[in-house]
Amino acid sequence: MKFSAVFLLCGSFALAQKAAEEIPLIKIDVDLVSILCSVRDKKGALQSTLTKDDFSLFENGTQQQLKYFVRETDLPLTIGLLVDVSGSQEGLIGEEKRTSNQFFQKMLRPKDMAFVISFGSEAELLQDYTSSINLLREGLEGLRLNTSVSGIHPGPVPNAVQRGTILFDAVFLAAADKLKGEVGRKVIVLITDGMDQGSRVKMEKAIEAAQKSDVIIYSIFYEDPYFRARNRGYYANDSALKKMSEETGGRVFHVGGRQSLNDIFDQIQQEMRTQYALTYISTIPVRDGSYRKIEVRPANKDLKVQARKGYYATVNSSN
Repeated sequence: MKFSAVFLLCGSFALAQKAAEEIPLIKIDVDLVSILCSVRDKKGALQSTLTKDDFSLFENGTQQQLKYFVRETDLPLTIGLLVDVSGSQEGLIGEEKRTSNQFFQKMLRPKDMAFVISFGSEAELLQDYTSSINLLREGLEGLRLNTSVSGIHPGPVPNAVQRGTILFDAVFLAAADKLKGEVGRKVIVLITDGMDQGSRVKMEKAIEAAQKSDVIIYSIFYEDPYFRARNRGYYANDSALKKMSEETGGRVFHVGGRQSLNDIFDQIQQEMRTQYALTYISTIPVRDGSYRKIEVRPANKDLKVQARKGYYATVNSSN
């Protein structure tokens, strides 16, 4: 099924919540705030043996008392894979199909779920929630070029220009419509060259939707050098991807050099299986919808914590 940019704002997928037995070991209510984080040493190695005493957590500058601490190695995971199929990515789609299928084969466990959305000038749900590798593979086979044509490109031989990459709309859709009602750990894996053309929502609104839905965004910056060489003046960059990922507790990976798309998928898999959940009762009891800044500090100053920057204190939030 396809979703126009208007439908991204107005439409909503029908959601079915996971069975009660898939709810994480931590019971979340409106008074609790739960933050997922990863920790690395100076060399970038993930740290998997830390304890509650290795962390301090602050909300709006005030230290909070941790109520629960869990290593998230085995809890269920919900993954939304978003793949850019706009004109600038045409030469990469085949590789994205192959490696994304391998990623799901390695990553998904019986209680995990995933869905696949492609986006170009439109967003298309290629496969809804499933734990079936076969269904996900069939969905990935639906990845194909998706562009709209408008305008005339000036030059010796005028030609139509392919426009439209609704990156921010796609993130908003995945976070607000697909993942908001889910429980447990929720992740968006985004494969794109980072360019947005034509989204109806701004980047800030997409980030807000992800934060309100407790979603981590991992961005994979994947640029086709042949497309860039053929299209002077087209300069992709990862600035928007960095912003969306860092604000939600994820990070940006770059395909290129010695790092392949498959290598990056392996790193994401390892990171998602080496996380900590820090849960506390906020010292600000009022749920007024305001945005509250969060900082997680390691006791060992040589370690670096990767966590979202804050949350929205909404009445019905489980954040």
